[in-house]
Amino acid sequence: MNLTLHFLRQLANAFGLLLAVLVLNFCLIHTAPGDPVMVIAGEMGGTSAEVIAALRIKYGLDKSMLEQLFTYLGKVATGDFGYSYYFNEPVLNLIAHRVPATLYLVLSALVISVTIGTLLGVISARKPNGLFSQGVTIVSLAGYAAPVFWTGLMLILLFGSIWPILPVTGMTDVARPKAGFAYVLDVLKHLILPATTLGFVYLAQYSRLARINMIDALTADYVRTARAKGLPEVIVIGKHALRNTLIPIVTVAGLQFGHLFAGAVLVETVFSWPGMGRLVFDSILRRDYPTLLAVLFFSAVIVMAANIITDLVYRLVDPRIRSGSR
Repeated sequence: MNLTLHFLRQLANAFGLLLAVLVLNFCLIHTAPGDPVMVIAGEMGGTSAEVIAALRIKYGLDKSMLEQLFTYLGKVATGDFGYSYYFNEPVLNLIAHRVPATLYLVLSALVISVTIGTLLGVISARKPNGLFSQGVTIVSLAGYAAPVFWTGLMLILLFGSIWPILPVTGMTDVARPKAGFAYVLDVLKHLILPATTLGFVYLAQYSRLARINMIDALTADYVRTARAKGLPEVIVIGKHALRNTLIPIVTVAGLQFGHLFAGAVLVETVFSWPGMGRLVFDSILRRDYPTLLAVLFFSAVIVMAANIITDLVYRLVDPRIRSGSR
């Protein structure tokens, strides 16, 4: 199958899946316990029955759920995701300000977990029964077993109290705002702890995956042939063995992107990181339906885009898939 045609089929499938996500999220959120009108009334200090009825009419909550669903789908089709009940601004504006922060966090965590995990797995595969390999296994499994919020709290305690060398909250230094390159460095400095917390959870998976596949690759015939030709060990591992090792890692990295995005909710809450995860947390507490629906929708878009890109990269990395599809 042509790569372009395959890509178009993936887009068509993603469109149908996004429609299902919209409908399912709408039904689940609107049937969950809690009333946004009562939350708004509570924020106002209590109001009369007339004001509550007026709020229901204002936000369209006086209609049946089916009517609300079709109205919502019609607005989404035109790019209108509604107005936030709590933040009092268009939902798209909220998300546009929060998406970059979450992408910085998730992509940094993915780079940390994949890069360090693969490197540790490749090194430990050369001596699978050595002390280094056993140490990598113990440390990585400890990180995988620890809850992400506990890891974050321990890092805050270590680098915020015992050894205060890194910022532990926010995305920038609010007290001393910076501009230009200094601003970039400030963001990177604030990003270290949350990205490390989120990436450390998945480092074990990539290190074990890289270790197992590298052990298999090093015993393969093509690697023995490369060594018999007298090629340096660096070329044997880097050019021949590592390429086949990266194929399952690329696949898992694309699939794990959604898990990283979900884990960002806890990490952003612990470190007060101003991203979409924090926005989801605040929206759930306030029963802010439009914001919550929009965040879940765009989260699904990001995860599906990552899966499509992973599938394309997988086909580019492994020529056997391209030849098999044809």
